[in-house]
Amino acid sequence: MTNNPKWLPALILLDDFGGNWSNYVEAVYAVFQCDFIKTQPRFRNFWVRCRREPLEQGKEAGFWHCISGGPNETERKPEPRRMERIGWVRAVIEHDNTPAVDVWQVMRGTDLRSCIWFNEEFLVVLAWRVRKPSGFKYWQLVTAYDTPEENRKRQLRKARDEWRSKNS
Repeated sequence: MTNNPKWLPALILLDDFGGNWSNYVEAVYAVFQCDFIKTQPRFRNFWVRCRREPLEQGKEAGFWHCISGGPNETERKPEPRRMERIGWVRAVIEHDNTPAVDVWQVMRGTDLRSCIWFNEEFLVVLAWRVRKPSGFKYWQLVTAYDTPEENRKRQLRKARDEWRSKNS
């Protein structure tokens, strides 16, 4: 990745913490906590909230989903590339109207999701929520991850282009 925009935060590297995993996780969590717990971004005029439950090691489910991956939800493993980019999540959401960011929507079952893709390199996924009985509407942060694999990029391009052709 070269020539990233000024609005994109620097990566948070494990080496910056002398390889101390525990300190690294806490530093990454501090960024997430600031960006999604203490304050929240807005996307298309609605708040973006993270899933809080279940808490694991005192940290919200939304945090763990953004920094880990794997096919089995109960056996996800932390991924350094996700962790390094935790500061990108809010930045990409807040810069959805810039040329480097594509936005489209997909249905996953009955779930309306917005995909926010920075430079075909980093994807943020939000799900539309309406609280009952209050009717409070918001976006819920589902996950965020880098997209270096060409096969995944092809899938995302196809979904984006199909949405664009139906909504232009």
